[in-house]
Amino acid sequence: MFVGHLPKICTNNSTKLCFPSNSSNDQLEVSLPLYLETLYLFGNLLNGSISTWLYSLPSLKLLDLSMNQFTGSINEFHSCSLETLYLDQNRLHGHIPRSLFQQVNLGVLDLSSNSLSGVVEFDQFSKLNKSSCRIREFPNSLLFLDVSNNQLQGLVPIPPPSLIIFSMSTNQLTGNIPSQICNASALEVLDLSNNRLNGSLPRCLGNFSENLSVLDLRNNRLQGMIPIFAKVKSLSILNFNDNQLEGPLPQSLLTCKKLEVLDVGNNKINGSFPNWLESLPELQVLILRSNRFYGPVGDPTARLPFQKLRIMDLSNNDFTGHLPRKYFESLSAMMESHAGEFGYMEVEHSYYYTKSVMVDMKGVYTKLEKIPKIFVFIDLSRNQFLGEIPNLIGMLKSLHGLNFSHNELSGSIPPSLRNLSNLEWLDLSSNQLVGVIPEQLADLTSLEFLKLSHNKLVGPIPNGKQFNTFENDSYIGNSGLCGFPLSRTCNNEQEQPPSPTNVQQAEDDGFDWKFVWMGYISGLVIGLSIGYIFLSSGKFDHWFSQWAVRRMWYKLNARLRGRRN
Repeated sequence: MFVGHLPKICTNNSTKLCFPSNSSNDQLEVSLPLYLETLYLFGNLLNGSISTWLYSLPSLKLLDLSMNQFTGSINEFHSCSLETLYLDQNRLHGHIPRSLFQQVNLGVLDLSSNSLSGVVEFDQFSKLNKSSCRIREFPNSLLFLDVSNNQLQGLVPIPPPSLIIFSMSTNQLTGNIPSQICNASALEVLDLSNNRLNGSLPRCLGNFSENLSVLDLRNNRLQGMIPIFAKVKSLSILNFNDNQLEGPLPQSLLTCKKLEVLDVGNNKINGSFPNWLESLPELQVLILRSNRFYGPVGDPTARLPFQKLRIMDLSNNDFTGHLPRKYFESLSAMMESHAGEFGYMEVEHSYYYTKSVMVDMKGVYTKLEKIPKIFVFIDLSRNQFLGEIPNLIGMLKSLHGLNFSHNELSGSIPPSLRNLSNLEWLDLSSNQLVGVIPEQLADLTSLEFLKLSHNKLVGPIPNGKQFNTFENDSYIGNSGLCGFPLSRTCNNEQEQPPSPTNVQQAEDDGFDWKFVWMGYISGLVIGLSIGYIFLSSGKFDHWFSQWAVRRMWYKLNARLRGRRN
């Protein structure tokens, strides 16, 4: 791993590079690599400004300085030979140099995760001098553009028709999404999320590219209705979360047979439950939370609905009737064991775009930057569901989270919940549940968060194992409960805190306290399962994963060059 500054041009000879030697007074002089075509220096600890000689290499085609600590601005390039440029994940600032738009053969440009500002305009080509690079006509070679996670402003630029991957997410863009964006018929990924865009969605958005795989417009200020989707048959991710969209969910989404993630949470979408979604064979993530849906859920028309569904979030709507028992019976992916499935849910462009969602985990609304393959949960909270919790919930053995809180559920807590051996959080609060807390729930050794408050539960709280870790707020509002940790004792006996023997027993049963504390200290969703943390912890693991991603990006680059040729 390299540390420090790039070598600079020697003061006494402009054709030489000077490297510091072991002697403090001497320097090693090396000829300037004028014919250098490829330079990989990604994933090091290089800092300072990017040396000026790099901007003057006449034959440079591929330059990768990503994942370093470079500062300063990006200077103008003096040649027009660049085909691939990676400067992402540094500390660069200032405007994007105009010379980048003069690169005749530039196919891949990644400037993401810096502090760049200003406005991106593809029509800057028209403002440049063609003769500077002997351009007879304006180039149309750009295939990959990622300038996400910067401070860019202005309107959404109209991309060239050649563009395949286009990301300007997490900037400060304003205004409408221009309808001319639909002229980029080659687009496979369009990510304009986390900006300040407003206005309605272009009606052509659901028809302009048969190759479109990812459409991510979440966290903006978009209004109006969702357009009809007729030609985007390759769509696998549709994320409109956190906007102000209204009207019904268009049934034309049924044409998107490859759809894996549908996230329209936190909008004003209305209508009855879209049970036609059950016919989408690849759907894994369904998020309808915080909209204006109403009526009963669970009258399936398909023989085996939602078989691949892993995340089901219908919370904070106006759904009524009984819990969707018939859907629970067919959630095959939630019944299977995913214990050996490491890694994250991926799409075709996983080397560039990762699936991420906002979920309510253990009482905290949290963004999962990546969705672990083993992550399975159901959230039907804050609706008007009534009736009993069906015993067959115990069949969904892969569940990590279950939230039925703030409904009108009655009856007792089913003992079959003991079968949910992977369950990390359970929230049944603010219902009308009666009876005792089943002793069998003490067998849930993965349970880190429990909320049974504001029901009509009675009797002793189970003792030992996980139940020795929960505090009063897990049980408040149940006047008939007694036992630790409540001050009310059972059978007029003085209640004692858990003994060291019980704590040791919990550890012997496979529960390790350090995992819980690691979760609290890291602030990562109060400890999603230490298995998730293992997937992304450690400096070496981080570097290695970034190296693997970079290898995939180079494969993409080769693919793009092949397509252009």
